[in-house]
Amino acid sequence: MTAADDTLLLPVAPEADLPLVVDHVAVARLYGEPLFALPQDLYIPPDALEIFLEAFEGPLDLLLYLIRKQNFNILDIPMAAVTRQYLSYVDEIRSRNLELAAEYLLMAAMLIEIKSRMLLPPRKSAEGQEPEDPRAELVRRLLEYEQMKLAATQLAEAPQFGRDFLRAQVYVEQALTPRFPDVELADLQSAWADILKRARLVQHHRISREELSVREHMSIVLKRLQGRRFAPFEDLFDPARGVPVLVVTLIALLELAKETLVEITQAEAYAPIYVRLAFTPAG
Repeated sequence: MTAADDTLLLPVAPEADLPLVVDHVAVARLYGEPLFALPQDLYIPPDALEIFLEAFEGPLDLLLYLIRKQNFNILDIPMAAVTRQYLSYVDEIRSRNLELAAEYLLMAAMLIEIKSRMLLPPRKSAEGQEPEDPRAELVRRLLEYEQMKLAATQLAEAPQFGRDFLRAQVYVEQALTPRFPDVELADLQSAWADILKRARLVQHHRISREELSVREHMSIVLKRLQGRRFAPFEDLFDPARGVPVLVVTLIALLELAKETLVEITQAEAYAPIYVRLAFTPAG
């Protein structure tokens, strides 16, 4: 029998044992190739699916958990039971993560020291006072930590921007052309009162009779506005001529505004008042 004949005697896998890509779904892909069954020599580390049901933020958090779980009085901690449970947890995490267990080991040394001091007979001080409880410092730290933890929980429950609510943002489209507000009657009254106040400072005590024409002062106002884009409201009055002239000038200005020959504008509230011609005079 030749080597070629030996090859003919090798068992051939039946077609039924070969995976059919059309009828089966791949469980995974390895280097781009589909796998239809898990390899027999696949190694899964023991801690790959390890789950921690309790997560602690430090030794004080673990101690507080052990005390509250068993309803121990925090002012009278049974050190033997708490130390035993604490050390069992430290042994558990030390076997997996020695770097994480470093601060827990420091607290474990403190618990063992407190337990040993409680086994010794108490010594009174020189002043005859009762010795301090070895657990006093630990109790103080636990109470402070519990207060901070409770405050942090209350702060976390408060509504937070980005987590519980968002600020509403609305885009308001504004016109490019500014729109000046209309001049109110109160603004004219205030400006008029200011003019009268300044007129009283320069008035002369002379009694005279003068006939004043509203139409004439309307023409005077129009002449003053010619060639000017805007004129301040106060510039149209001459306080040196007395209050009667100021009154007639104001009436003339109101008549011009009524007949839409002039425009009285104000850029914004409490801003200066300006007067301009409502028409463009012919050249």
